[in-house]
Amino acid sequence: MADAVSIVFDGPLRRGVGTRIWCVTAVGPIRLIDHMEITAWEPERTIGVRHDGIVSGSGAFTMEPIDEGRATRFTWTERLHFPWYLGGPLGAFVARPVLARIWRRNLDGLAALVS
Repeated sequence: MADAVSIVFDGPLRRGVGTRIWCVTAVGPIRLIDHMEITAWEPERTIGVRHDGIVSGSGAFTMEPIDEGRATRFTWTERLHFPWYLGGPLGAFVARPVLARIWRRNLDGLAALVS
């Protein structure tokens, strides 16, 4: 995650449901602190997360075998809610293409690691 400046665990858990982290994220000159909690954990299938920070919401990474198990479909979904002082739904609309570019770069980096 190229936009993550730092990640610090919040509690003793390091994996699984209930693991919490603080993540400082940079988008250009804007830095946000995101408190996240893992809400779903199925090894080799799903990781779900809840975001409780300035921007809140939920997301998930899912993996599904395809092509008779010779390949995997990786899906990343996010539902984020921007507060009124970041423009609410309008701020989310404006941020969408920026976040899409960042997330695409992150997915490209992941693909390079697992290829």
